[in-house]
Amino acid sequence: MESKPVRPTRTLESAVIRFSGDSGDGMQLTGSQFTNTAALVGNDLATFPDFPAEIRAPAGTTFGVSGFQLNFSSQEIYTPGDQPDVLIAMNPAALKVNEKDLKPGGLLIINSDAFTKANIERAGFKSNPIEDGSLSSYRLISIDVSTQVERALAETGLSFKEVQRAKNFWTLGLLYYLYGRSLEASYAFIDAKFKSNAQVQSGNRLALKAGYMYGEVSELFQETYEILPAKLKPGLYRNINGNQATAWGAIAAAERAGRPLFYGSYPITPASDVLHELSRHKRMGVRTVQAEDEIASVAASIGASYAGCVAFTGSSGPGIALKQEAIGLAVSTELPLVILNVQRGGPSTGLPTKTEQADLFQAIYGRNGESPVPVLSASTPSDCFIVMMEAFRIALKYMTPVFVLTDGYLANGSEPWRIPNDDELPDVKATFRTDPVGFHPFLRDETTLARAWAVPGTPGLEHRIGGIEKDYNSGHISYDPQNHEKMTETRAKKVENIANDIPELEVFGAAGRGKILILGWGSTYGAIRQATESLRGQGKDVSHAHLRYMNPFPRNLGAVLSRFDKVLIPEMNMGQLETIIRSRFLLPVEGLHKVQGKPFRVDELVAKINSMLEV
Repeated sequence: MESKPVRPTRTLESAVIRFSGDSGDGMQLTGSQFTNTAALVGNDLATFPDFPAEIRAPAGTTFGVSGFQLNFSSQEIYTPGDQPDVLIAMNPAALKVNEKDLKPGGLLIINSDAFTKANIERAGFKSNPIEDGSLSSYRLISIDVSTQVERALAETGLSFKEVQRAKNFWTLGLLYYLYGRSLEASYAFIDAKFKSNAQVQSGNRLALKAGYMYGEVSELFQETYEILPAKLKPGLYRNINGNQATAWGAIAAAERAGRPLFYGSYPITPASDVLHELSRHKRMGVRTVQAEDEIASVAASIGASYAGCVAFTGSSGPGIALKQEAIGLAVSTELPLVILNVQRGGPSTGLPTKTEQADLFQAIYGRNGESPVPVLSASTPSDCFIVMMEAFRIALKYMTPVFVLTDGYLANGSEPWRIPNDDELPDVKATFRTDPVGFHPFLRDETTLARAWAVPGTPGLEHRIGGIEKDYNSGHISYDPQNHEKMTETRAKKVENIANDIPELEVFGAAGRGKILILGWGSTYGAIRQATESLRGQGKDVSHAHLRYMNPFPRNLGAVLSRFDKVLIPEMNMGQLETIIRSRFLLPVEGLHKVQGKPFRVDELVAKINSMLEV
C-alpha cells in the first residue's frame, strides 16, 4: 500500500488569500466558507468581497470577475491585507485582473482547464500565460480543476452544469488541506443549503473532500501551513458583516427603547441586505416595508415615527438624493428618524458595487433651507452595530433625524464580533408626552431643546405637524419673520448641543504635541491604524484619531488638531472632510484622496506619511 506523502507544516502569523473567478464560479460563497472556518478556529480576520455591477456579465470577461479577499491571523489585524499571499484564479480573466496584486513569490493556483484559446483571447492575453513564462515570479500551481471535479462526481448522476458548479467546493477543499482546516463546518453548510436536493448535496460534499484529498496525495505542495488562534478578548464571538451589524444594532435599539422597529426601504446595492436581514426578525417586533420607490419608503418611515415607532430608512447615495426632500420634512417636524447611507461610487449610478466615501457633503448639506442633522459614521463592520444604537439614542433623545454613514467596504466586509452583554449596551429611551395640560407639539425640553413626542390617539394630545413653519410658542402655522429665525436657530442649536452629549476625540499615539496626526473617518480606520502602528514601531512620531461624530464634531477636535505640526486626512473622495476641517478650524490640513472604488492600502498610507515626515 502506497503511503501518503508527509509534508512539513510551517506556522505563520497571518495569510492573505484571494479567490477570483467568474460571477458564476461561487467565489463569494467560497470565501465566506473559508472565513467562517477561520472564525471557528479563533483567528482574527478581515474580508473584502469584490464583485461586478453587471448582473450577467459575459463569462470569461475581465469586467465579469468576482473576487473575495481574506486576511486571517493569530494576531490582531485591521485590514483584509494589501497584497494576497495566495491567489486562486479560476479562469484567464481572473488572472488578468488580479495577478498584478499578488506578492512576488506568492502562491498562484490556476484552473488550467479554463485556459482555452478563446478564454485567453477574451481576457486580453496574447499567449497562454501558463506556458509563456510570464508568471515566473510566482509559485505557479496549475491544476485541471474542472477535470478533477468531473472525475470525483462521475458516479453522482449530476448534469455537466451541476458538476461544474461544484468547482468552488473542490477548490475550497484544496485550501482547507493547505491550511490544515477541518471540513466539518462546510459539510454542515452544504447539508443545510442543499437539504431539498440530496443529489446536489452529495455532489458538493464529494467535491469538497476530493479537493482536500487531491492536496494530500499530490506532490504539488512542498509544505502546509498553520495559523494559530488569535488572543482575543474573552467572550462569545461570531463572524459578522457590516449590513448584519447595522440591522442588529437597529433591533437592539428598538428593544432597549421598548418600541416596535419600522424600516422603510427600496432595494439598492449595497444597502439591500439590511432589508433582507431585518425582514427575518418579525418575531422581535420588526416591521419592514419594501416600498414602490425611495420617496415612499422614507415617507412611510416618517409616518411610523409620528405614530411612535422606532423608525429607520436606508439606501445608498442615489436613493438618498431622492429621499432628501422628505428628510427635510423630518427636520421640520422634528421627528426621530435614522437614515442609513451605505455609500458607493458615484456620481449617478456610478460604481454600484464598489466602495466610496463621497456622500459626507450630501449628509450634512444635502437639503434645501437650513436643515441641520446629526451625522455619524461607522469605522469597521462590527462598529456598525454600536453606531446604529448611538444614532437611535440621539434621534430619540433630541427628536431629530440622524444620518449614519457606512459604505460598500464595511457593508460586505466581515470580522469577528464579540457579542456584548446587556450592561455594555447604551441606554436608548423613547419618552412620550401624556399630560395634556399646557401641551403644544413644539413645546421643548429646556436642556435638549427636543420637542414633545405625542403618539396620535393619546387623549387630549391631538395635534398636527408638517412642513410649513410653526410658531415657537403655540405650534400653529406661522409666517412671522422673527419666529422663523428663532425656529431655525433653535433647530441648529439643538444639533450643536449634541456635542456636549458625546465623547471627546481620543488620540492613538502622542499624549502631548506631535509631528503628524492622521485624522480619519469611516472605513479608512483599519488601514490608518495599521499604518500608524507600523510607523510608530519604527520610532516615528505618528498619531491617529478617528471621527465617529461628523456633525457635530467632538467638542475637543480643534484642540486636538492644534497639537500637531501636520494633519493628514485620507478619504475615499476628493477631500470632503478636508474641506470642512479647513473651513471650520482654518488649519492647513493636507488630504490624501482615493476614488478608485477600492479601499486604501496600508502601503499607500505609509508612503504618504513618510513623505510628509521627510519635509
